[in-house]
Amino acid sequence: MPITTTAFSAQDRYFFGEGTHSRLYDQLGCHLRADGGARFAVWAPNAASVSVVGDWNGWNGDAHPLEPHEDTGIWTGSACEVEPGQAYKYRIRSRHNGYQVDKADPFAFFCEPPPATASRAWSLDYTWGDGDWMTNRGPRNALDAPMSIYEMHLGSWQRRDGRFIGYRELAPLLADYMHEMGFTHVELMPVTEHPFYGSWGYQTTAYFAPTSRYGTPQDFMYFVDHLHQRGIGVLLDWVPSHFPTDEHGLGYFDGTHLYEHEDPRQGFHPDWKSSIFNYGRHEVRSFLISSGLFWLEKYHLDGLRVDAVASMLYLDYGRAHGEWIPNRHGGRENLEAIEFLQTLNRTVYREHPDTLTIAEESTAWPRVSRPTDMDGLGFGMKWNMGWMHDSLAYMHEDPVHRRYHHHQLTFSLVYAFSENFVLPLSHDEVVYGKGSLLGKMPGDNWQQFANLRALFGFMWGHPGKKLLFMGGEFGQRREWTHDGELEWWVAALEDHAGLQRYVAQLNHVYRATPALYELDFSGAGFEWVAADDAERSVFAFLRKPREGAPVLIVSNMTPVPRTNYLLGVPRAGFWRERLNSDASEFGGAGWGNFGGVEASPVRAHGRMHSLCLTLPPLSTLILEHDPHA
Repeated sequence: MPITTTAFSAQDRYFFGEGTHSRLYDQLGCHLRADGGARFAVWAPNAASVSVVGDWNGWNGDAHPLEPHEDTGIWTGSACEVEPGQAYKYRIRSRHNGYQVDKADPFAFFCEPPPATASRAWSLDYTWGDGDWMTNRGPRNALDAPMSIYEMHLGSWQRRDGRFIGYRELAPLLADYMHEMGFTHVELMPVTEHPFYGSWGYQTTAYFAPTSRYGTPQDFMYFVDHLHQRGIGVLLDWVPSHFPTDEHGLGYFDGTHLYEHEDPRQGFHPDWKSSIFNYGRHEVRSFLISSGLFWLEKYHLDGLRVDAVASMLYLDYGRAHGEWIPNRHGGRENLEAIEFLQTLNRTVYREHPDTLTIAEESTAWPRVSRPTDMDGLGFGMKWNMGWMHDSLAYMHEDPVHRRYHHHQLTFSLVYAFSENFVLPLSHDEVVYGKGSLLGKMPGDNWQQFANLRALFGFMWGHPGKKLLFMGGEFGQRREWTHDGELEWWVAALEDHAGLQRYVAQLNHVYRATPALYELDFSGAGFEWVAADDAERSVFAFLRKPREGAPVLIVSNMTPVPRTNYLLGVPRAGFWRERLNSDASEFGGAGWGNFGGVEASPVRAHGRMHSLCLTLPPLSTLILEHDPHA
């Protein structure tokens, strides 16, 4: 039967056409009925006919034709024989050239396991147990909260006898590990269904379905539910920038370029050989906004990390002269994409202010993480790709040459508070011949581990939230690969185990020290002590909370210990050594300051008191003023 005005009201129609509808998944797609069967609705405005074909009708295109709903471009109907789990597609015959194709449901809640490509009739019924988390998660996802994110790919974290671990089996294993390691959030590389496993999820065909490789939608709900009950936030990598050209997917959906631009200079991505959404089409914007909200509402996710934002913002991204079309003002900015991103972020923060959106944006586009009413894009945070590139380039240098590259570690503080930054050491840095994080470090085995511990200490002390890709916490030596699992066996080796203990301790100290996170995005929370000691490659700065004791971060980026190193501090009294990356328990040489140092009334660095420190080789120290000592 046709969809009723109650199911798709005049208001729905208005918002759909305006490009602001945020819950299309309630109307479009396959919805199982309480009295049996299912109703179907699909947007195909240029179709001459549409029918639903599936397991229950022998894939007979004449058995269940759909009917056009007024002039919305939506085709609707029902089939009383449908049972949960049965596969189906839409058989679409276009008004253009008699083109006919079987398409998966753009709003499917569940899909057949690849390489099969059909959608499945499914409900999203689930009894959640994370009420306490959902009620109180706002402060945990706030800008002034500690946020240490563990980025992971579900299919290659761990395996069992070579097979994937399902969502349900993985949940307690991951939760236990997150507690042991002290991370606050997990960020999942895309779990939206994708036909090619080697795309890591970034070539999505089903924007409303978790991949069936690891289980059912309810299994994924259990995964999120369990992590929430264990106090761990869950973020999703979400890809509204492009989609693959697989025939069963969104491309050329009704015999026309419905979701993508027709002109390949606008609609085809040369870098990824995929299609680009037409952000100027209001119905497409409604589709994408609905997808983003869907994961927050139906799966209780705590935020979206939006992939490849730079590719959306620039019309000439990845293109040579003459391969792109300027905007109406003659510029390279994608005005429609800007409007879409602003609408998306306004909608997310209006509907779910206790969640967050994070942009992977690799250029100097201004105000990415500023409100839309300040002419910003409206994201909550932005990946600091500049910090990542500069830091890894600096650490790759032989320590004897680092004096000539000192600015690569200090430059990030010039712009550190222009955006709400996340410091990412992500999967992108350990693939395609780039080597592992440990492999990027110079020197012998001891120096490589010492360098990486020093980098992590500097990173955790630097303003901005933290993100580390799986395997980096124990120093995996080989590049990450999606085939197989992490090199867990090396975590039992002494040096790797020491690094793993160090990252866990970093996280625990970080979460217990407000100075290290409360004012991440304000200059009031940071103060250089020594920014210009390039000759000895030493960096020292203060992190300050709203109230209470400051923290001193000191990094010595050479293998030469520095004794009697004087650093000015703002307070008299005892400064406790909270963490020392060179401690023997972490695999270091054991240099240090015997637990802390008493400040002396000796002027240094413009301050009335100073600490006389021993700086271990290739190390980072975290010292906190202790007013009670």
